Amino acid sequence: MNRKIGMFSCVINLISIIGFALSMLIGFNCGSYFCSMFIAFSFVIMMWAYAYFSEIKCKLSGYISAGFATVYATIILLVYFAQLTTVRLNDLTQQAVKLLDFQQFGLFFNYDLLGYALMALATFFAGLAINAHSKVDKWLKYLLIIHGAFFISCLIMPMLGLFKADSPSWIGVAVLEFWCLYFCPISILSFLHFSKCKE
Repeated sequence: MNRKIGMFSCVINLISIIGFALSMLIGFNCGSYFCSMFIAFSFVIMMWAYAYFSEIKCKLSGYISAGFATVYATIILLVYFAQLTTVRLNDLTQQAVKLLDFQQFGLFFNYDLLGYALMALATFFAGLAINAHSKVDKWLKYLLIIHGAFFISCLIMPMLGLFKADSPSWIGVAVLEFWCLYFCPISILSFLHFSKCKE
């Protein structure tokens, strides 16, 4: 049962990432927010599955990964649930829009990047939790650890004020599409990894 939960979370993660990528391409913001919530749901389960199936000598890395994933999901769910409810359904003042509307690159956009910084840390420690015995596991381990490098940019860029509301939108879309292309193999390889785990 535990193995199937891990595998199922990978499938949901992959479907959610594909939905997110397509929503971004067609400019359907609500769709991308909704899919992002399910990326978060499934990601937490994936990271806890890494912790569960890790060997004793790697357990601490697995637990750290699961902890960062849980905080990531909390922040991301607050951001995107607010976009789908408060921001979408209410007439907000101009100041409230600046703070709450993700598209304005304000407070909630910065929280979003903080969340993804924690996601990167979670993948880094998940990579350390894998004791690679096959080529699939080696590729997965490297992809997870390298993804951890996004922590630095996601944490620092908002502090430098690099994102402005008048910035060309295609740049953000291109960056996110690249992330989707990078993370889809992680979902697939994670599925294969969990499929071989022993209960």
